[in-house]
Amino acid sequence: TDRKKLHTAPVGQVFRLRPFHVLVATGGGYAGYRKYEDYKLEQLEKRGIEVPVKLASEWEVALYKSVPTRLLSRAWGRLNQVELPTWLRKPVYSLYIWTFGVNMKEAAVEDLHHYRNLSEFFRRKLKPQARPVCCVHSVISPSDGKILNFGQVKNCEVEQVKGVTYSLESFLGPRISTEEMHFSQTPTGNSFQQQLVTKEGNELYHCVIYLAPGDYHCFHSPTDWTVSHRRHFPGSLMSVNPGVARWIKELFCHNERVVLTGDWKHGFFSLTAVGATNVGSIRIYFDQDLHTNSPSYSKGSYNDFSFISNNNKEGIPMRKGEHLGEFNLGSTIVLIFEAPKDFKFNLKAGQKIRFGEALGSL
Repeated sequence: TDRKKLHTAPVGQVFRLRPFHVLVATGGGYAGYRKYEDYKLEQLEKRGIEVPVKLASEWEVALYKSVPTRLLSRAWGRLNQVELPTWLRKPVYSLYIWTFGVNMKEAAVEDLHHYRNLSEFFRRKLKPQARPVCCVHSVISPSDGKILNFGQVKNCEVEQVKGVTYSLESFLGPRISTEEMHFSQTPTGNSFQQQLVTKEGNELYHCVIYLAPGDYHCFHSPTDWTVSHRRHFPGSLMSVNPGVARWIKELFCHNERVVLTGDWKHGFFSLTAVGATNVGSIRIYFDQDLHTNSPSYSKGSYNDFSFISNNNKEGIPMRKGEHLGEFNLGSTIVLIFEAPKDFKFNLKAGQKIRFGEALGSL
């Protein structure tokens, strides 16, 4: 007959497992399990039940970091750039709006057909009157989000959530030389924290803001300051939602981040944009040389860039509320700054905040 022969392969060859597949399946499955655990913790918190801190062991962190989140985030970024057919845009965006509670009435363009791809929708701009900038207080929220923690920095440790800390020096990296900073000679202290404080009688403060996927994804200048230096840490892209931040110590030190440092009227000031899963792209508008989640950078390293040059002795001046940068999905912003001892935060841990609202003042 003219029938074609059907060739078969041994079962062992068809279902041959490779180390990469095992790694992805195991790590991905464990990450899914952690997501479920985080969901249960969130439900307990909503009911007012205090959850004890349970930190991940070294092998659990290693297993989570084995998931190729950088590669997956780059793939997600390319997918976000794919132009959607006009008829498909409204159903896709409507599902996202319903899932994450997006308020499209605040968007500068409410028509969903206007956004050609998911990336444009994530980076949508707001109506000018949607976020009035507080003129009374000296430091405002740079973004929409949830306040995870705030307060004074103590013993060179910063809290990412209540009871879980990370090293200030590991997070910011080695101290930048005073020649690259706009303010005067920094007094020598006994610790990394003391070296950042430039004026006698001041303290070092911090504030952590988590941006959920449904939040406005741009971030702005939190005060009037001058940016003199950028430090980029390539790293992992683990989730930074509050459940994971409560589980992994020094989570922000593991993840990719961009640290902007400079000074304001009271001394040292820094803003750090921390990357997360599917947020491999961190963009700083005035920094065209910055490329995050690039395969050319290896984990565990960092690269510096100074905005002070022969042609620019001052750095990059930023006004309070001015556009500074954007994420492609949602992540975390950490402010670490110097201020007089009478600086007070007007916040509560866990509260929702919007860009332009006051964080604190003197």
